[in-house]
Amino acid sequence: MNTGLDDSEIIGKVLRGESQLYAELVKRYQNFVFTITLRYTTQREDAEEIAQDVFIKAYRNLADFRGESKFSTWLYTIVNTTCITFLRKKKLDIHSLDNEQVFEVADSVDSGFRANQIEQKSKVQMVNKAIQLLSADDAKVITLFYKGEQSLDEISKILGIDPNTVKVKLHRARARLKDKMQKHFAEEVKDVLN
Repeated sequence: MNTGLDDSEIIGKVLRGESQLYAELVKRYQNFVFTITLRYTTQREDAEEIAQDVFIKAYRNLADFRGESKFSTWLYTIVNTTCITFLRKKKLDIHSLDNEQVFEVADSVDSGFRANQIEQKSKVQMVNKAIQLLSADDAKVITLFYKGEQSLDEISKILGIDPNTVKVKLHRARARLKDKMQKHFAEEVKDVLN
C-alpha cells in the first residue's frame, strides 16, 4: 500500500479521518521500532509486545506530533519511554532462587544456541551492563546515538540542547563507558580484544 505520501501528509490524512493510512506509517517504521526494542530486551516476544504498544501509543497521540522534528525522532521518544516502562515493570517479576520451579524452568529451556550466538549476546549484555553503570545523562546519550541510531541533530531536539553540546556529551560519555568497561569487565574486554 505504498501511497507515495510523506510522513506529514499521511499524518494529516489520518487526523482527518483516513485512519487506514496509519498502516503505511507502521509499515515504514516497524523495522526501526523493532530493532530498538530488541536492543532493550533480549526476548523477541517482549520486543514484539513493546513494538505493538509503541504503535498504539503513537496512534493515540498522533495529534500531539507537531512536525518540528522528523516523525522518526518523535516515534523514538515513544519507543524509549515505552521500553523503560516495560523494563521497570519486568524487574518487579523477580523470582527467588530458593523456588525450585525457577530451576525447573531454567533446566527446561532449550540450550541449543551456537557458541558464537551466546558469545555475541554476552558481549551485548556486557555493554548494556556497563551503560547501566553510567549516569542517566551519559546512558541516555549513548542509547540514543548507538541503540536508537539517532543523529546528533535528532538527539539535540529530543534532549532540547545544542547539537555541539550533544557531540561533547557523547564524546565524554564514550570515554566514561570505556573506563567502566575496563574497570568492571577487564577480563571480558581482554577476551574480546584478543
